[in-house]
Amino acid sequence: MKIDRRDFLSLGIGAAAGIGAGTALSPLPWKLIDDSSIWSQNWPWTPVPPDGAVSFKNSVCTLCPGGCGITVRKVEDRCIKIEGTKGNIVNNGGICILGLSGLQLLYGPTRVKAPMKKDGGRWKEISWDSAIDEIVKRLKNIRKEGKPESVACVSGTDQGTVAQLIGRFLTAYGSPNYIRTSSIADSYEIALKKLHGQFSSIGFDFENSDFVLSFGSGVADGWGSPVRMFKANSKWKDSKDKALYQIESRLSNTAAKADKWIAIIPGTEAILAMGIANVIIQKSLYKKKLIEKYSKGFNNFKALVLKEYSPEKVSKITGVKKSEIIAIAKKFAGASRPVAICGSGQGRTPGSIFEFMAVHALNALIGSVNNIGGVFSVPEPDYIKWTEAEKDDVAAKGIKTDRIDGAGKKYPDTRYLINRLIDSINSTGDSPVELLFVNGANPCYTMPDTENVIKAFKKIPYIVSFSSYFDETTEMADIILPNHTNLERLEDIPLAAGLIKPVVGLSMPVVEPECNTRHIGDVFIQMAKLMDGNIKASFPWNNYEECLKKTLGDKWDKLARDGYWVDENSRASRGIFDFTPLVKNNRNLVKPEGKSKLTLIPYDSMRLTVGYIGDPPFAMKTVEDTILKGNDVFVEINPKTAAGYNLSEGDKARLTTSKGKAKVRVHLYDGIRPGIVAMPRGLGHTEFDEYLAGKGENFNKLIGPVEDPVSGLDAAWGIQAEITKT
Repeated sequence: MKIDRRDFLSLGIGAAAGIGAGTALSPLPWKLIDDSSIWSQNWPWTPVPPDGAVSFKNSVCTLCPGGCGITVRKVEDRCIKIEGTKGNIVNNGGICILGLSGLQLLYGPTRVKAPMKKDGGRWKEISWDSAIDEIVKRLKNIRKEGKPESVACVSGTDQGTVAQLIGRFLTAYGSPNYIRTSSIADSYEIALKKLHGQFSSIGFDFENSDFVLSFGSGVADGWGSPVRMFKANSKWKDSKDKALYQIESRLSNTAAKADKWIAIIPGTEAILAMGIANVIIQKSLYKKKLIEKYSKGFNNFKALVLKEYSPEKVSKITGVKKSEIIAIAKKFAGASRPVAICGSGQGRTPGSIFEFMAVHALNALIGSVNNIGGVFSVPEPDYIKWTEAEKDDVAAKGIKTDRIDGAGKKYPDTRYLINRLIDSINSTGDSPVELLFVNGANPCYTMPDTENVIKAFKKIPYIVSFSSYFDETTEMADIILPNHTNLERLEDIPLAAGLIKPVVGLSMPVVEPECNTRHIGDVFIQMAKLMDGNIKASFPWNNYEECLKKTLGDKWDKLARDGYWVDENSRASRGIFDFTPLVKNNRNLVKPEGKSKLTLIPYDSMRLTVGYIGDPPFAMKTVEDTILKGNDVFVEINPKTAAGYNLSEGDKARLTTSKGKAKVRVHLYDGIRPGIVAMPRGLGHTEFDEYLAGKGENFNKLIGPVEDPVSGLDAAWGIQAEITKT
């Protein structure tokens, strides 16, 4: 039997413990442990990282939408530590646990190390030329058949040169079907379009806010740019003149850190916002001159609010006391620089547009729109100025076909509807998508009703994944063309995580590629060259680096030096705030599916990532045993509710919804409203590695999509459920 250093030390500790039992308080057992540790370090077969020259390289983290600056410490060519970059506009030296664990994603076993092709249900390595040639051949055949619109792409972003290159390829090819995964950014974008009349991103001047009214936003649980929010939250806590009120149905980490927690019935946040508006208007606490000059539709909004949203009525619906509603309204309106925000948890899923509009209306009423400490309408960074892609007859015809996801038709303000893509595929015999590219997304894990999503992906004849890792969606692919990881990749990163000015970051390679991977930008440029004709003509660049440098122009030097560029000339337009959409869409709310007595809701933890990247082992080690113990996931339930189901702490149970079942264990928690079961997101992976796969259950397999009536986005926030002791 082979004994390594770890086994030896374990035996030594056990022996020392036995000796310690006999020697009481003698230092002998601890001295033996210390000597054993030192001695075993000098074994010739014990791996020791080599010494060498130390260097530091800066980049931008792309593992979440936060866009933090990172500084990587290297010994010779090996990266050994990641820290936050001091002076960076986003995080100023801070770093979250996911960013800190990034080295495990670079050197870990879950990486796709070379192009792979599925053969008889198993992966086999192939050359880059063979893989690209096979894909190009399929693309040519589909186009020859006159069906270019049957090629689509699902991506995690539509910002930056990489996303624009893929979109340009599809346009020149003849497909309108570039589809982005959805988040609260979509909900805010649509709300701003309806209320301000123009598409823009949302920005928050948290650093200068003196009162933050949060409708479920996990500002201490990974919402927005996590590190920025940690720092802002610390400012609020350190000042007696600043406060955070958290409105949500469970005592989250954010609620625990807040100055006040308002325990609301889930799904009624919009009603509460309208109730607060009622008090502000009724007591004349709003900015009358500002509203008169810069708004329209206010009188109808005022009449609606005063008629339907009295504190008494709102209290009965939301579970928040009448006196508390009035107190919140007075506190909010009386602050010098207040701001109201929404988007539950980490903000990775869309929400009710009526809720987003109602919350944003509070900002308008008290003059916090485009003002210090408030909320800003931020234009997208305007630096990609390419000529239009060339189109031949095939492309011109294909690009005019309806989008497969139906976006922009019934809901003109909605640009992407990935939830409807799944319906489009499953509602027909043959898939309308013949070839699908997947980049920076893992819909077979992150989308609700996982079983239905997987069913749709199985119907797609040919899937190409650009993932660097063996994730759930990549397992459904036919070909993998692995992209470089974030530490190996050059890429511009437009930052949209709530900054008040357009900012572009630059992710720089800090190390040479560890594996036989290739930049996705180079792959699409190469495929375009092989397609010939108008597609080739639309790609004048020889490689991605050339494309990026020419696109950035005089911004390149600033980005390469500092890691980010801020459009200081950008000015938020005050414009007119239109209250009419709130009246038109009154009470257009999203309701949970089912008729059970219990409502299942998700919650997010800073220790668990809920995006397309799975948790690295370092991060998994920090997950509390009230969330995950062994392979068992715990769900939170109020002790009073648990008593009605004969459930005690730690009991094993079966959680059932109309979409699926899950084996869970029970954690009794006083910090959650009765009648609710809360389940963590970020667990239940079936792929990646042994540290992540098989740990807990995926919340998304238990919940189904529920369309928001205003936007068509999937805005499901919960589902009715049953729980049974096993």
